[in-house]
Amino acid sequence: MSKVLIFGGAGYIGSHTVKHFLQNGYKCVVADNLVCGHREAVPQQAEFELADLMDKESLQKLFTKHKFDAVVHFAAYSLVGESVGNPQKYYHNNVIGTLNLLDVMQENKVNKIVFSSTCATYGNPQYVPLDEKHQQSPINPYGQTKLVIEKIFEDYAKAYGLKYIALRYFNAAGASPEGEIGESHNPESHLIPLVLKAIKGERENIKVFGNDYNTPDGTCLRDYIHVDDLALAHRLAVEKLGEYNGFINLGTGIPTSVLEIIKTAEKVSGKNCPMLYEKRRDGDPDVLYADNKKAKEILGWNPQYTSIEKIIKTAWNWEINRRF
Repeated sequence: MSKVLIFGGAGYIGSHTVKHFLQNGYKCVVADNLVCGHREAVPQQAEFELADLMDKESLQKLFTKHKFDAVVHFAAYSLVGESVGNPQKYYHNNVIGTLNLLDVMQENKVNKIVFSSTCATYGNPQYVPLDEKHQQSPINPYGQTKLVIEKIFEDYAKAYGLKYIALRYFNAAGASPEGEIGESHNPESHLIPLVLKAIKGERENIKVFGNDYNTPDGTCLRDYIHVDDLALAHRLAVEKLGEYNGFINLGTGIPTSVLEIIKTAEKVSGKNCPMLYEKRRDGDPDVLYADNKKAKEILGWNPQYTSIEKIIKTAWNWEINRRF
């Protein structure tokens, strides 16, 4: 039985991934500093260790105590707007923190890692669907930090034999269908939970930024991928480490508009969503969705949640029964 370190495993995507690994026979150690994560989100079957990427001593203790076969790395700050206002925070935590992790991995002869990257490394799309050959020109420090880390992995693979797969997500969405874990950010920045909070009356309205895009209904089109499909991809990637090094998109390949999200959430909840149009935000492209052929070919991955209604049903179930 393989033992996997899941760093950032108390966060949204991390906790769903821990659950999936446990269900598939892995031993899991979750490491998290709980700045953004939730201790309640970590399954009881996983060992939990309080650790911080910026504290190498805590990393050394972690790797001395446990012998890992592979690492899955989620631990990062990920708010785009905050990264623009405070790039120092993002470069320190995301880049230097990852270098600290790689240092300790090397010292302890652990050379396999799956990394949580992002489609934000591409920047504004030159064409869609976006494939892995698309140029990478991030338009914010968050995306830039993830691209820097991808380059570090390439160099470490050549120099030290690091075995890595970086997974470039599109828009993570949904919650565990059983309803015990789900999306819980503070502040919340993702569209679907914001829409659901407006429906519940926890927000005055949902702001729609722009209705004059070159799309069928005038609002942005994005690719929403269920968090359990992301979890599955991480396990498949761990199982491919050593056979493939490189970068893989994770998305459904199906674009959905902001208005479609709102209308589907109203249908699922049976309630009205108060809505307010605002002017466009700088840097928001009209259409952004994935070419996922590489994930299917290399990982043998097929997303199970290709219906936006099915995704939103799991998110609504979490919202009305949430524990944290």
